[in-house]
Amino acid sequence: MIERDAIEMLHSNAIATSAIAPAPGFPAVSIAQAHALLGQPGSMFEVDECEIRGVRIKIWKNAPPTLREVFELSRPFAAREHLIYEDERVTFGALHAAVARIATHLTSMLAKGDRVAIIMRNLPEWPVAFWAITLAGGIATPLNAWCTGRELQFGLKDSGARIAIVDPERWERIREYVATCPALEQIYVVRASREFVGARAKRLENIVGATAEWLELPHTALPRIALAPDDDAAIFYTSGTTGKPKGAVLTHRNIVSSILNSLSAQARAYLRRGEPPPQVDASAPQKVFLLSVPFFHVTGCFVVMIARLMSGAKVVLQRRWNADTALPLIEKERVTGVGGVPTIAWQLLEHPRVDEYDLSSLEMISYGGAPAPPELLRRIRERLPKVLPVHTWGMTENAAVALTNLAEDYQLRPTSCGAPSLTGEAKIMNQEGREMPAGEVGELWYRGPTVARGYWRNQQATAETFVAGWLRTGDLARRDDEGFFYIVDRAKDMLIRGGENIYCVELENTLYEHPAVMEAAIIGLPHKTLGEEPAAVVHLKPQQTSTEQELRHWVGSRLAAFKVPVRIVLSLGPLPRNPQGKILKSELKVAFRDYFTSYWS
Repeated sequence: MIERDAIEMLHSNAIATSAIAPAPGFPAVSIAQAHALLGQPGSMFEVDECEIRGVRIKIWKNAPPTLREVFELSRPFAAREHLIYEDERVTFGALHAAVARIATHLTSMLAKGDRVAIIMRNLPEWPVAFWAITLAGGIATPLNAWCTGRELQFGLKDSGARIAIVDPERWERIREYVATCPALEQIYVVRASREFVGARAKRLENIVGATAEWLELPHTALPRIALAPDDDAAIFYTSGTTGKPKGAVLTHRNIVSSILNSLSAQARAYLRRGEPPPQVDASAPQKVFLLSVPFFHVTGCFVVMIARLMSGAKVVLQRRWNADTALPLIEKERVTGVGGVPTIAWQLLEHPRVDEYDLSSLEMISYGGAPAPPELLRRIRERLPKVLPVHTWGMTENAAVALTNLAEDYQLRPTSCGAPSLTGEAKIMNQEGREMPAGEVGELWYRGPTVARGYWRNQQATAETFVAGWLRTGDLARRDDEGFFYIVDRAKDMLIRGGENIYCVELENTLYEHPAVMEAAIIGLPHKTLGEEPAAVVHLKPQQTSTEQELRHWVGSRLAAFKVPVRIVLSLGPLPRNPQGKILKSELKVAFRDYFTSYWS
């Protein structure tokens, strides 16, 4: 199995960026040669094969088998601070104590494989809940804390969650729906100001106390629940193209393999430069990551929360992204890494007071989950020349990280989202199911140990998306001769706003529910920092009236705020359609260009 020191080494040594401009003779080795060097027998990144659900898949031979072994890797860091939230500072030792206490409590209520929902903002209790659920043999089921009560009701009912761990705001949202969730037996509310009487809700502090008390908890051994690599570990809901979210079921192997994808990409960058990956430096300062994206997304949970626990890093929590508060936090906590989605990088760089803060501790800005134009890379190099930009591509369905582009490769290919790791395979397929050659555009398919086993209790969607171990991503892309991939467009009718997926059909269906709406179409408006924003064109029924303000309120009362169209245009006539009856959104963009452009500019 991978040694803790090896993981700490790769997380703790950012690639020096003073010489990031490609030197003559770069690359020293090809991608294939770098992978051959990294995957030598006995190495950290040695590759093996095994059969998973009837398909032979490349796997990381020496990876921790389950999240239990990952959690145990953090034991030597007990005295270090791990979670920082406002004036609260939680050590690894305090985290371990709280996790053991809650996990032991949960085992008296759960059978292995039972779902436990987590619905809260970024609080120290979030990772404690995740680890406790997982180590108790449950399936952690994070739900989007931005969603309305009705949207959360769907996740609770669809997953069949027996327990939910929520913050007070989310409790107020779901309380009227609890009676409609027959499987839900118990709700634990964190940071509640009062006890609950006559309800299925209890204060979590009755079990574990407040964060300041965790370190004083009596010693409790972790439950010894038998876990295997391909056991289900988590369900993360992703917006559905039919309007209903789908729960991607991720296994222990999926999650651990995603972290190894990131680590191997860092090691590959050194070899491409012609340097060996660095050795362990036990005296190196602790790394510090500012977490501004939600834990309830796979990036926040896997790429940050789990990976930083493995490496003994400190994680500074923001309730949600805010550049005004992020800049002083970076200076105060000597943050070394920040990221999540391109929006975060943009807003840091463009903040009017950025030069007033000491950002010299920053070593890395990483982002994915939304388009990242080459201009962003140029701005990072211009404003923060010692910072390493890292661009990744992934989906909920492949546990966050599948393709990675960084260092000199990113400088040379600023429009590429990267190349697969040693265990990942990617290809471009046409509509007839044939693989396309380099340079041709088609749908991106991906296979590897990070690919989810399917969608929770949704056989049809699973069969459509997962084919013989391959994930049909819905993204249109091309690859170059060396195996770097370039996202061209999305085949699915979806847009991404600041890292949040918005499936157009869900928004359109909500507008169609309005009694005055005859036709509705969602289109994306370009936005410099958010990537895209939703706008709508609506045609009303004869003799019916409505206004933009009323329709935006209608959507906002039913869907999360980030899904509400920033503009709604009322069309005087029917919306244009092709012979098959499909609304021609490209024509709508042209027809209403002046209206939308005046808003955007």
